[in-house]
Amino acid sequence: MSIIAAGLVFLCTPTLVADGDGPVWCAEGPRVRVAGIAARERDNSCRRGHPCPDASGDDAMRALVNLLGGASGRIRFRGAAYDHIRVNAPTMRCLSIGSAGGNRTGAFCTLGDGRNLSCAMLASGTVARWGRYWRDDQRCPRQPR
Repeated sequence: MSIIAAGLVFLCTPTLVADGDGPVWCAEGPRVRVAGIAARERDNSCRRGHPCPDASGDDAMRALVNLLGGASGRIRFRGAAYDHIRVNAPTMRCLSIGSAGGNRTGAFCTLGDGRNLSCAMLASGTVARWGRYWRDDQRCPRQPR
């Protein structure tokens, strides 16, 4: 696994989801931290200095899994506190913003249906926008109420 350099476009076929803002494990190798958003941790805590949405960490993870096409199973790695969710999702096209720490690439990704994944997660109401990692030219369409 390697970090994709900022500004590069790459493909990601999601296979596993760890929590509501990633990492999303890609069949092609990278682990993607969904850029521009923050979700609660799986234990519902919020990390210091991160935005803290109202929704639970599990709600955010379910929203991300559903946007990627739904769950196809679970796996728990040795020493992990929580399961990772298996997904069989269509390939996404992603734009790297560089390292997101922990051997993850921060990226804005476009789902197979053309929706921006970060915007779709914001529309789900389960994450908060994180201005520190939100590109100035990033725009989300208005969502019907």
